[in-house]
Amino acid sequence: MSTDDTEQSPFTRPAFVWAAIVVGLVLVLGAILGIKALTSGNDKNTTAAPTTTAKSTTAATTPSPSAPVGDESRSTCGLPGIVLTGTVSVAPSATWAYEGTIAYPASSKYGPGATDSSGVRYCFQHSPEGALFAGANLLVQTADRPMVAAAIERFVPAGSYRDGLLANASSAAPTTGVRIALGGFRLLAYTGDTARVDIGANTSVNGTPGAGSYVYELTWQDGDWKLNTKPTEASGYTALPNLAGYVLWGK
Repeated sequence: MSTDDTEQSPFTRPAFVWAAIVVGLVLVLGAILGIKALTSGNDKNTTAAPTTTAKSTTAATTPSPSAPVGDESRSTCGLPGIVLTGTVSVAPSATWAYEGTIAYPASSKYGPGATDSSGVRYCFQHSPEGALFAGANLLVQTADRPMVAAAIERFVPAGSYRDGLLANASSAAPTTGVRIALGGFRLLAYTGDTARVDIGANTSVNGTPGAGSYVYELTWQDGDWKLNTKPTEASGYTALPNLAGYVLWGK
């Protein structure tokens, strides 16, 4: 997209920038709340967080399970099931609860299976569905400003890179007039060790509706799904006119 296009589009023009950046991703908001551009990182990741309840959706597609490959393949909180290949093409059953004003999915099977002392939800099944639930919960927890610093500590690799993000998060100004609601997903890739999850969201900024794609590069590490900071971008945001092409999933 050209500079001119960016300046003209109500979905990409920065109405404000949320300095609470998660994992090198900058939340750019322009008539839409957007998580944008993770620029680089360390190789090592942290852990993610809690579980809650709410209301159900559809059924899930779980492809061919593979045999466990030692403790590293097992969920850190003991969620059963390891699936090293496959995809998700039908909305998984979930209960829906709220983080602030944003509904997030939870499942006794796929996670989150634990909540830390900061209230961050973590521990997801080692499966395509587990990666999907991890991505959705990551989006919700980093879109809720009070949770940003704690979520960084759980999802972002330790080191100076994360330290910089935590400093930015602590100095971030609060935002107003922004609403976001999970609306769908696409599992773009899954290898068992890594997953590329695209979460589609319906958004509103000061009453202006829109939609966006939040893509997360995840890696299985220390018994949980974490952001994979080896790629140049571990997450990205794209403004969309609608969520056509996504598997519908949300409250």
